[in-house]
Amino acid sequence: MIKAVRGTYDILPAEARIWRHVESEMRKILEEYAFEEIRTPIFEVTELFVRSVGEETDIVSKEMYTFVDKDEASLTLRPEGTAPVIRAFIEHRLNTESRMLKLYYIGAMFRRERPQKGRQRQFHQSGVEVLSATDDPAIEAEVIEMLLVYFGRLGIEGLELLVNSIGCRECRPAYIEELRGMIEQKRSTLCADCLRRGEKSPLRIFDCKVKSCQPILAELPSIADGLCDACREHFGRFRGFLDARDIGYRVEKRLVRGLDYYMRTTFEIVSGALGAQDTMVGGGRYDGLSEQLGGPEVKGFGFGMGLERLILSIPEPEKLLAASGPEYFLATIGDEAFNFCTLLARKLRSTGRRVYLDFDGRSLKSQMRLAGKLGARKVVIVGEDEIRSGKLVIRDMNTREQVEQTEDELISGAGGEAVRP
Repeated sequence: MIKAVRGTYDILPAEARIWRHVESEMRKILEEYAFEEIRTPIFEVTELFVRSVGEETDIVSKEMYTFVDKDEASLTLRPEGTAPVIRAFIEHRLNTESRMLKLYYIGAMFRRERPQKGRQRQFHQSGVEVLSATDDPAIEAEVIEMLLVYFGRLGIEGLELLVNSIGCRECRPAYIEELRGMIEQKRSTLCADCLRRGEKSPLRIFDCKVKSCQPILAELPSIADGLCDACREHFGRFRGFLDARDIGYRVEKRLVRGLDYYMRTTFEIVSGALGAQDTMVGGGRYDGLSEQLGGPEVKGFGFGMGLERLILSIPEPEKLLAASGPEYFLATIGDEAFNFCTLLARKLRSTGRRVYLDFDGRSLKSQMRLAGKLGARKVVIVGEDEIRSGKLVIRDMNTREQVEQTEDELISGAGGEAVRP
């Protein structure tokens, strides 16, 4: 038997209903905040990720799915969403629109990591990118506000917002040199990955999860102590906008994020319900990324959110299954009733109702059981008696109450006459 490739999985019909709900609510709130969708290819020229994400990041050095095409071009399945959006922004000259661009994407990403719960090699991510001429931290606060409203609509609780500033091109170089020197002094007690990061990208040493390294990392200086006046003011204003919205947060001085393009504000939203892999969403500011890729000057802020972890955090997802079930299940008794209901189903669907008609010739009892399993709201029971009288029996699956309605009343949504079940 051929099985799915390790690190990939099938989203089966019942679970797909939860995914549709999550994505539908996501699109709804994104549109409320005036975001527009952008769709980029699932593979790009490898150089795009090397130049943007960073050659020494774990993503580029260890995790990318890269292959050589027949024309000997090096291509990579996208491991993250920001770089492709910026590539599209540059290529299609979206800066000429002379306005703030608020873009979002939803799609599959690929990283060759060790598969874990909520963390697969093919995973799904939603993200936003705000591209503008200003780096006003009010943008950052609004994006975070939107995320928290969205989580609230899904009923997700127990979240914590972590924030930090990692400085800019003016103040970060001096800090990195100090950090590199401290890492060199501690090299005998650090793991191999820490030493590699210390040489190539010292900030990323704080991403280390090795337990023996944690006490040493705790002794290293924090970039928060070396911010320039402009970065300190920016971070202070950002926190002020969060305070004005009554958004609780914790300043996490070791929060750096794992990609090279971040600067100034970084943030994560973590969930206590996810265990070790507790990050629901992470992002930050990336001014200068467009110029780094050969494009025009633009300020950027955004986030990426793994949908697998998001769905794992939803309480009582079975309620979403019931909510997305058919509105009407047509239960038929006999061939004449079945033929009648094939046309009735078409009429109901023409009014926008979700309708399920059983084609397998089950008994009425089995059809009722199936209607309950599918989460149908109402069952329309049709047999020879109902066809002769012109009165269809409609049972509410929640209250178990039954009413009789004519076909016209059912299609128009008019009331009916109550009958005993």
